[in-house]
Amino acid sequence: MAETAPAAPAAPPAKAPKKKSAVKAKKAGPAVGDLIVKAVSASKERSGVSLAALKKALAAGGYDVEKKNSRIKLAIKSLVTKGALVQVKGTGASGSFKINKQRGFGGRCLEEVQRLV
Repeated sequence: MAETAPAAPAAPPAKAPKKKSAVKAKKAGPAVGDLIVKAVSASKERSGVSLAALKKALAAGGYDVEKKNSRIKLAIKSLVTKGALVQVKGTGASGSFKINKQRGFGGRCLEEVQRLV
């Protein structure tokens, strides 16, 4: 009866060092805020542009509204706090929006905003 020595526990396999994820390149094209300002300034509605109409205009321009819905809402909120848009109805990112004629986009007057469009 030959007894065999218990096998020595195998060393755990060496872990490969973690690779740093590649930095994603920024996609070319206008920012969401610029697209929103263009859509609102192009509208001829007296009462402003609703969120639903704004999303339709962005979708018609080729922007993926379903995938980037939260980005649109954040952009609208920031444009309202900056003073570029005026919220006519609703609260938060819902309701209707107009271009602020007193201040314009980023401290610019309305004429400069329309030249950018």
